[in-house]
Amino acid sequence: MSAIEAASPSSMIESVPSTAVLQALPQPIIVCAEDRQITFVNYAAEAFFGASLSVLTRQRLDDLIAFGSPIIGLVETVAARRAPMTEYRVRVGSSRFGDERIADVFASPLSDNDGRVALLIQERTMADKIDRQMVSRGAARSVTGLASMLAHEIKNPLSGIRGAAQLLEQTVSSDEIPLARLIREETDRIVHLIDRVEVFGDERPMEREPINIHVVLDRVKLLARNGVARGIAFSEEYDPSLPPVFGNRDQLIQVFLNLVKNASEALERTQKPEIKFSTAFRPGIRIAVMGVSERISLPLEIVIEDNGPGVPPDILPFLFDPFVTTKTNGSGLGLALVAKIVGDHGGVIDCESRPGRTKFRILLPVASGAFQAPIEEEVAK
Repeated sequence: MSAIEAASPSSMIESVPSTAVLQALPQPIIVCAEDRQITFVNYAAEAFFGASLSVLTRQRLDDLIAFGSPIIGLVETVAARRAPMTEYRVRVGSSRFGDERIADVFASPLSDNDGRVALLIQERTMADKIDRQMVSRGAARSVTGLASMLAHEIKNPLSGIRGAAQLLEQTVSSDEIPLARLIREETDRIVHLIDRVEVFGDERPMEREPINIHVVLDRVKLLARNGVARGIAFSEEYDPSLPPVFGNRDQLIQVFLNLVKNASEALERTQKPEIKFSTAFRPGIRIAVMGVSERISLPLEIVIEDNGPGVPPDILPFLFDPFVTTKTNGSGLGLALVAKIVGDHGGVIDCESRPGRTKFRILLPVASGAFQAPIEEEVAK
């Protein structure tokens, strides 16, 4: 009998050091003493907080986690009760990174003899954002059905109203001409709005090919500098080794030009306005899509960032829903259309925003046959 056959499962488990098991976990693990002095962190926690083990173990949990965080209270309660507890959807803020992150925090005492507590942090940000994206697509499909049903019935009477208004312009007195012109212009505006809504109902397969996303972004930048974003500074941070995306060039230009247009409008009252383009290869996100048996990898990350005032927090979760807008005269269809096009390409889009920085991030699949790194995380929806 070979050595492998002779080894029992229990003996094989006992041969693996507990520290190695903790280091292998993809979730951040923190162990702190009774005085909340940090005594151990795993590799995932080092990456999460952006600091090494030697740096983190010289700090107390109170120094690492933002003041007033429920995590401190959670640790105190677990240490006192000697029983595990969980806090869901906690805002994790730290001096080590600027943004607050949403996470589920699991706390458990290490033993009954001392006050040591182990924390496991499961970040929820990406899963929640992808979930909201799927909800937005469902709303877009509802708009599609509404558009298909009503567009024809609405356009026919509008055509008659516009024709009557044109005739009135030629026959009424000079004082009444502005009113007749107003009828015609408002009719044209309604028709234009219906045309935009009808785009959601276009289910024809698009022509796609492998595309260098940097060529698309350079084209968008050229158009924006000479149009909607004139006078705004641009910066780039590109990964030159990025593999091609399988997409439609014109539609991708429309997506990024729309995002840049929104950013430039948000920067109207900002001193030293700037828009930043960045790309990166981010292995680790894989989603399940209806009608496709295998999960789709989305390693291509494209970010459009501006230093404007930010998106109001009450609108942010619904930003990609149709008819949601912060503009006085906006239709609320621009970002919904962006989300539809990104979805048609098999990708997802999300937004992070706070005063002074707004980031729209798009994740796309690579073209078939291009290099893909191993997948580290799955997000199934």
